Amino acid sequence: MRILVADDHALFREGLVLQIQQMDETAEVEEAADLDTALEQVRGGAPLDLVLVDLAMPGTPWRDVLPAMREAAPDLPLVVLSASEERRDIEDALKLGAAGYIPKSSSTKVMLKALNLVLDGGVYLPPEILNEYRAAAPTEGAAAAEGPGLTPRQTDVLRLMGKGLSNKEIAHELNVSEGTVKLHVTAILRALGVGNRTHAVIAATERGVLS
Repeated sequence: MRILVADDHALFREGLVLQIQQMDETAEVEEAADLDTALEQVRGGAPLDLVLVDLAMPGTPWRDVLPAMREAAPDLPLVVLSASEERRDIEDALKLGAAGYIPKSSSTKVMLKALNLVLDGGVYLPPEILNEYRAAAPTEGAAAAEGPGLTPRQTDVLRLMGKGLSNKEIAHELNVSEGTVKLHVTAILRALGVGNRTHAVIAATERGVLS
């Protein structure tokens, strides 16, 4: 497994590298101290399995870099690891292609769990953001009127996605194959009119499908 860690604070970056290697001693970790270098490594370096990127770094603004990374490697999971806990930054990062957003205030245990979840095909969102969406979600009656037309099984899959479960975990929970879960996820994305699991969770929460 090859991971790129992009952060301009050397001590934090080195500490994160050690934590990743404790999680997987076979992991090969590349490093970048600015956003332009990180983008170059995504575009032209060895194939990566995961990118961890801070937002407040020198170089091209992150709102330009994240879409460029997504364009260069559409299937590469991008996870933001940032000191910012501003809702706008979190929402923008997710809209621009991040598969997860981990505040730097998170514990090591939470961070490693989030990384494992993303690597296994899941989505990680800060609990406070999910709680805000749920608080602002429409009532059940309104949700029923605007429902996405999912089957009961797809709704089950969507609810487990909302709990942060990966495809493998959902398959185990529902006693179905992982391939079946992937088919359901594809159908859910199509029904909600979104392009990835992150946006599916957000859209479903906003519409009251997840509570």
